[in-house]
Amino acid sequence: MSRIRVIAAGLESSVQDLGRFGWAHFGVSASGAADPLALRAGNLLVGNAENAAGVEMTLAGAELEFEAAAVIALTGSDFGSSLPLWTPVEIPAGGRIRCPATRGGARCYLCVRGGIEVPKIMGSASAHLVTGVGGGRLRKSEVLAVGDAAIRRPRKPARGFPSWERAATVRVTAGPQAEWFGEEIYRNAYRVSEESNRMGLRLSGAALTAGGGHMITEGVPLGAVQAPPDGQPIILFVEHQTTGGYPKPANVISADFWRLGQMRPRDEIRFERVKIDEALGLLQRQEEWLYSL
Repeated sequence: MSRIRVIAAGLESSVQDLGRFGWAHFGVSASGAADPLALRAGNLLVGNAENAAGVEMTLAGAELEFEAAAVIALTGSDFGSSLPLWTPVEIPAGGRIRCPATRGGARCYLCVRGGIEVPKIMGSASAHLVTGVGGGRLRKSEVLAVGDAAIRRPRKPARGFPSWERAATVRVTAGPQAEWFGEEIYRNAYRVSEESNRMGLRLSGAALTAGGGHMITEGVPLGAVQAPPDGQPIILFVEHQTTGGYPKPANVISADFWRLGQMRPRDEIRFERVKIDEALGLLQRQEEWLYSL
């Protein structure tokens, strides 16, 4: 079994797959890759099952050394590596890759043929950073084992891959308390706060005022847009709490979850309301691109 040594860990690097599902009734959210589209694409490019674990790097990336020759792919944001993005690349034994810092979005993914082999907790290799379930951030000198998740040959470089803009439009469907609110959320732009993390993206901008009064705590999904008492929206992210008592005017559609994973502090976001049928069509086109790799 070959190994990868962490020379420098970066700001917030961790091992992630697509998350652990089916545990919300115990208060455990799925976690997983913040940009699941980039992780899935990277795995397909190197010939892995799409749920294989990879390394997620946030804002400032890691430096890694490969004990044996490997095939890797970097996807997501450009972190200043000398290697091309969205392309399978052969790394020689003893080779190093360095991803200094983002030049675009928030996260870059390293997928290695065979996947990262770590113990699975509740069926997932993902590190839930808020709670420590499944591990934590990578540390200097840590050694990662390469597994055997390869199931096909590596693919050709991806075409038509998604790109991120600092002023982005995120599409949403109406939330369960949408009728409590006016149109402020769609008329105004918001900024991503420095207080954001994998639990939630805190936004600043025009306050959302709910006219429906108080509500009973209920289950909340990934991508729910909450309106707390101060009216500053919070988008629930991959390590979100599983219940909440704030009203929700909107919910980010599945096809735009990857956009949430690429948001940096001070990025601008606008919300665009779409119907369920349109949201499903956007997701279908995204899946068709993914499986064209």
